[in-house]
Amino acid sequence: MTSPVRVLLITTALAATLAACNRDREPAPADAPAAPNAAAVTPADAAAPMNFETKTPYADVSLTLPDALKSQADLHARLYAEEVRKLRQFVEGSQADRTEAGADPTRPPYEKTITVTAAAETAKLFSLKRVDFDYSGGAHPNTLTTGILWDKALKRQIGLSDLFRKGADLTALDQALCSAVNAAKRTRSPDSASVTLGGKGDVFSCPRVADTAFVLTPGSAPGKAAGLTFLIGPYQVGPYSDGAYEIAIPTAVFRSLLAVAYADDFGGQLAKAGDVTPVAAPPA
Repeated sequence: MTSPVRVLLITTALAATLAACNRDREPAPADAPAAPNAAAVTPADAAAPMNFETKTPYADVSLTLPDALKSQADLHARLYAEEVRKLRQFVEGSQADRTEAGADPTRPPYEKTITVTAAAETAKLFSLKRVDFDYSGGAHPNTLTTGILWDKALKRQIGLSDLFRKGADLTALDQALCSAVNAAKRTRSPDSASVTLGGKGDVFSCPRVADTAFVLTPGSAPGKAAGLTFLIGPYQVGPYSDGAYEIAIPTAVFRSLLAVAYADDFGGQLAKAGDVTPVAAPPA
């Protein structure tokens, strides 16, 4: 190999080596794709979906969860698993009922739809409303509305007994709920009979707050609950034709009953007290 050729090869090799060393220090091109942000994928996203649906010749079932639930990974995973298990059991039961009992095969499938929506959120609490629509071939479908109250720090579901002081006297709150129920009944059916607390011999009676599902209700103060909305199903205080009731009670009625741990989570004014039952939109 001649001397000029040897020099050229050495120079080329050296340039390549220097270029390789400098590549780590060069800025990425402006149009280079950004690296995936691992933090953008939350534990809730990885743990459970937001929806579930399955259709069989025997039953159609579905679950819808709110996007707000993504912020509570533990609750999201637990709720999804529990609700899907219930829906699968409903499908299995529907198949058994429609095949073993010799049901008319031309009848439409049974139906169960669970819809969970965000009710309110405070510094410590996360409240959801759960609506369970169920049609199993009876005279009419049934809808059950319940509430889920989650302590974000403790990562567990709590109830009214946790929200209030131990041994709190709920009499005033029971009476306030009963009065609001009767006002709502008179508005819907002016001739309907009033209900009372623990009325003996009556077909219907006022619900006790300790035994009634509820959700937190937002109001004028951001990040605070302005009251509680109690969820009363059909048949509880009147005939099925009257429908369900959702009755909002302002914090002023029960502030003295609140546990110290949750007192700061309540404040502001309700947009509306009394009957706040959603009104179904008229058919298109």
